[in-house]
Amino acid sequence: MEKFSPTRTLDLRGVRCPVNFVKAQVTLEEMEDGDILEILLDEGEPLRNVPRSLKDEGHEILRVENLGDYYRLFVRKNSPKKEG
Repeated sequence: MEKFSPTRTLDLRGVRCPVNFVKAQVTLEEMEDGDILEILLDEGEPLRNVPRSLKDEGHEILRVENLGDYYRLFVRKNSPKKEG
């Protein structure tokens, strides 16, 4: 299993949708392209929605790990491609 060295960690356990996605997106906006964000998420709606929404924004979901009471998500930041 590949090891990731996250640039930042964001603990969103206990944070409800859609606030958890907004916080993740704001954190990614502060990071450089290629940086890795480690996100801690609760099971259920957060785990279903946050990775999907980040992927829809163009970021790469590297891995999702079940840590028992919560999940760890690794996301590589990708800036949106500029059209023109």
